[in-house]
Amino acid sequence: MKIDIDSTLAAEGGTATRATFLPFHQPTIDADDERAVLETLRSGWLTTGPRTKAFERELAAYTGAAHCVALNSCTAALHLALEAVGVGPGDEVITSPITFASTANVIVHRNARPVFVDVDPETLNIDPQALAHAVTPRTKAIIPVDFAGQPCDLDEVMAIGRQHGLTVIEDAAHAIGAEYKGRRVGSVADMTCFSFYATKNITSGEGGALTTDRADWAERIQVMGLHGISRDAWKRYSAEGYKHWDIVAAGYKYNMFDLQGALVLSQLGKLDTFHARRVALKARLDAGLRDLPELAFPAERPGRKHVYHLYPVIVRTEALTADRDTIMAAIQAENIGIGIHFRAVHLHPFYTETFGFTRGMFPHAEYYSDRTISLPLYPRMTDAEADDVVAAVRKVIARYRR
Repeated sequence: MKIDIDSTLAAEGGTATRATFLPFHQPTIDADDERAVLETLRSGWLTTGPRTKAFERELAAYTGAAHCVALNSCTAALHLALEAVGVGPGDEVITSPITFASTANVIVHRNARPVFVDVDPETLNIDPQALAHAVTPRTKAIIPVDFAGQPCDLDEVMAIGRQHGLTVIEDAAHAIGAEYKGRRVGSVADMTCFSFYATKNITSGEGGALTTDRADWAERIQVMGLHGISRDAWKRYSAEGYKHWDIVAAGYKYNMFDLQGALVLSQLGKLDTFHARRVALKARLDAGLRDLPELAFPAERPGRKHVYHLYPVIVRTEALTADRDTIMAAIQAENIGIGIHFRAVHLHPFYTETFGFTRGMFPHAEYYSDRTISLPLYPRMTDAEADDVVAAVRKVIARYRR
């Protein structure tokens, strides 16, 4: 590919790399997806029902888990997982600061204390050694995060959980389809939580799911996800007819509905095709960017299938004359959308003010947090669009090189 790195930045009055803006993400929705949603609309059954239940069966089979509960978000799945194991006031839950805020927020929602530990500086996944040192008598659960689509060190994390009698709730929001040592994510941890948000590898617009081998947890989560109504209450409007139902707990409105279930069930059948395209695009971006010494990239560990939900780069600002935010703005001015995944959760005002977290506590997470930019990577992208991403990044890096 021919890349002009000598032209003036668009941010400084030059011509942008692209004439039109390339969004950070666009979902891949085809005629089959549209047909599935239209059939659901015409069926007369829109809320939780047969399509949601079909998706639960298919996702359980796909992951190898015994049970699956479909919900309206990964946040709901994480929250209900903590509720199912009785996390409450006085308890601690250990997680990573490199994640979306909801991973920590759900701990607060249970009136427990979030305990962050640093990440492995190479993979950005939770550091098992730091995790082991953070366990106290108050620890009730561990929420490791599969960052960017690469499974965390599940053997080590699960061993720590077993040693201390802790429940491991895997945040696999980025990792549908990923594998760890030959096992699909969703069948390794005690519970695994998935996201089907608009930007995820498969989508229902909004949506999530939880998998587990424990029937008691699955039943509790099913009940708590639909107001605390007794099991199978969704059938009350089916051909089976109305039957009295009971409120058995003060539950939540967390259910996935059939429009979502129909879309994500259709998408699940295309997950392998989507993954193959992500692999090809990742290789193309790698070929164009990996020679730049001003950029670093998260490492991949053997024995794992990485699903490349994100393409994060670490901008080595010490080798440049600009900070991350200047680089970010310059890339966007070239008409390339970007994301930030993530600014470390412990540095956000709520967590500093409520729990006393301060800069310097987790140096690896903070180094990454200050320097990361996620570049576009999704199946709908063309090779030419990937080349535009490369051209824009090289142009910006060349401008700010020391």
